[in-house]
Amino acid sequence: MAETCNSSNRHNKILCLAKIFYEKTDENHPATIAQLIEMLGEYGVTAERKALYKDINCLVDFGMDIVSVKSRSNSYYLGSREFELPELKLLADAVCSAKFLTEKKSKQLLRKIESLASVYDGKLIQRQVFVADRVKSVNERIYINVDAIHRAINDGKQISFRYFDYGLDKKPVYRSGVRIASPYALTWSDEKYYLIAYYLKYPETFTNFRVDRMSEIKILDDNVIKAPEEFNISDYMNATFSMFSGGSAEAVLEFDNSLINAVIDRFGKDAALKPSGEERFEVKVRIKAAAPFFGWLFQFGSKAEIKYPPELKQQYAEMLKDVLDKIDR
Repeated sequence: MAETCNSSNRHNKILCLAKIFYEKTDENHPATIAQLIEMLGEYGVTAERKALYKDINCLVDFGMDIVSVKSRSNSYYLGSREFELPELKLLADAVCSAKFLTEKKSKQLLRKIESLASVYDGKLIQRQVFVADRVKSVNERIYINVDAIHRAINDGKQISFRYFDYGLDKKPVYRSGVRIASPYALTWSDEKYYLIAYYLKYPETFTNFRVDRMSEIKILDDNVIKAPEEFNISDYMNATFSMFSGGSAEAVLEFDNSLINAVIDRFGKDAALKPSGEERFEVKVRIKAAAPFFGWLFQFGSKAEIKYPPELKQQYAEMLKDVLDKIDR
C-alpha cells in the first residue's frame, strides 16, 4: 500500500511533482526518475530516488493517471487529462472563429487552453490556430456583458442597457434612450453572440440583440415578462435568418432533390419533408419574411421556390424586381 501524503515536509514536493507531470510530460515525453529529480531541483525541491517512487504512488492513489514505461531506466508520464489534445484543438478553433471575441480576449483564452495541455502539445495548438487578421469584435466588455446577462437569466430579472451601431469612422454611435428587456437566452449564430429577449417596443414577437453591441448593462429588480410556454429556442433559431427579429409565418417551400442537405442544415432533421414529383420535395417550416431569408433562398436559383403563402411569394418577387431595377439603371 502506498504511503499516505500527510507528512508536512512532503507537501511542497508532492505539489511540484504533480505540476511537473501535468506540464512537462506526455506520452511522447516521459521522464525518468533522474529527470524528475532534476526538474524538482528547478523548483528548489530536493528529492531522493526511493522517496520519489512513494510520491509517484501517492499521486496515483490520489487519482492521477501516471503511466510507467518499462525500460532500462523506467520513465513516467501523465497518461490522461481532463481534456485530450483533439478536444483542446476544437476549443481553440472555436475561440479563434468567434467574431464576438476581440483579438485580445481570443489570445488570452488561447493561452488558458494551451495550459490545459503539456508544454509540448500547447506549442502544437499555438502553431495550428490563427487569430490575427480575422474579423473580430472591438468591444472589450464582452465578458462582462455575458456574465451580467447570464446572472439576469438565472435570477429571472429584467435588464437595462444601451445599444449602438458603428459609424463610418468605426466608432460606436449609440441609439437614443436606454432599452429595457426580459432576457430569455443567449445564442451563438453566424459566429456572433445574441441575446434573445422580450422587448416592449415589439410586443408581438421576440427581439435579438448583438451582445457585443450592448453596453452599460444593469440587472433590474423587476422580474422578467415570462416567455410563452410553447417558446422553443431550437424552433426559433431555425425560423430566424441572420438573427433578424420580427414575426414568423408558416411557409411551404419546394426544392430540387439535390438540395436536401442544405435544407436539413438550415431547418433541422425534424423539418416536415415530402416528395413533390420525382425530382423535387416540399418542406413546411416557419420563417421570418426578411431579406436574409430571401438571400438564402436566392442562392439556389430555380432549384428553390416559395409555394405558400402567396404574400411571401409577392414579397420575394418585389425584392428581386427592386434589385433588377437598380441593375438596369
